[in-house]
Amino acid sequence: MAQWLRLWLESRENLAPSTMRSYAMHVRRHLIPHLGREPVAELTPVRVQAMFTSLTRTHAAAGRPLSAATLQRIRATLRAALTAAVRRGLLASNPARFVELPSGSKPHPVVWTPTRIALWQASGIRPAVAVWTAAQTAEFLAWLRRREHPLYVLFHLVALLGLRRGEVAGVQWSDLDLQARTVTVARQVRQIGKHLELAAPKSASSNRVIALDHTTAALLQGLRIEWLATHPGTSEPVGFLFPDHGDAPLRPDFLTVIFRQLNSASGLPPVRLHDLRHGAASLSLAAGNDLRTVQALLGHSSITLTADTYATVLPDLAHHAAEATARLLHDATGPRPAPRRPIQRARPGRSTRIRQLR
Repeated sequence: MAQWLRLWLESRENLAPSTMRSYAMHVRRHLIPHLGREPVAELTPVRVQAMFTSLTRTHAAAGRPLSAATLQRIRATLRAALTAAVRRGLLASNPARFVELPSGSKPHPVVWTPTRIALWQASGIRPAVAVWTAAQTAEFLAWLRRREHPLYVLFHLVALLGLRRGEVAGVQWSDLDLQARTVTVARQVRQIGKHLELAAPKSASSNRVIALDHTTAALLQGLRIEWLATHPGTSEPVGFLFPDHGDAPLRPDFLTVIFRQLNSASGLPPVRLHDLRHGAASLSLAAGNDLRTVQALLGHSSITLTADTYATVLPDLAHHAAEATARLLHDATGPRPAPRRPIQRARPGRSTRIRQLR
């Protein structure tokens, strides 16, 4: 197995550097130490299951428990290596397919409701993934604007358009068409340790053109005017929209750190920078846009991913949907008939008594 895993790693081509690093780390730290001496042809589901049991117990005893998501990623690396071994005729079937592990499913984003805020303030307990309401997002952006923060426009783009941190760091002036009010996501800034590199977006669907509203276009036009004022003699801005010192792009990890600091200073409940992307999706859904529109906005490769991720959205949207459903049922029943008035019988009068006598 040690020989095969190394050979398999060397044969990997056209992988993103981050994926290659993840594969190599799993092979070096986990797979070779536990399975390296096993003959490939004799590897069984029982042996693979025992490896994961050992991994879980060892890290838990050391006070560094492995999350369900990490275990799933290790299994994915092993499964890919063994699938290649099956193709080479070294194995009859892939034993990693039959391993039972915790699901490791991603938590769905939830909204910072007053109840959740009160619990967080009282106990420090917070959801795994939480997003701000529309009012909370607007409050944060207004707070930044009052302080004239230099990255106000950047966080506005993330909160409204759902750009990833690497995507917003990689936006260049040539990607903007302010007359047509569009921005093209054509690249991302990828960080490998302290090294930065420009790369294609995360997937083919992440390479997208996003329409801009009038307010966002006006903010970017203001940014353009500022750039031209500080660069006399030039007719059009060039380079990155949000540069670091010189012409370099901002570091993605810097954006994460500065957002965390600003979030804390604003007094709003805590969210991650990536949660602004979740919030942009929820806002778009709450505005009445369908899942296809949100999928295109975020650059998801599948509408299933969009639907699964945003099964829970802003509370107002859920209430509007409930009211609309009830209204549809009520309208389908038609108008209710007016209640009948009880028939009032007249008290017997003289003519009635005469008829009775006759």
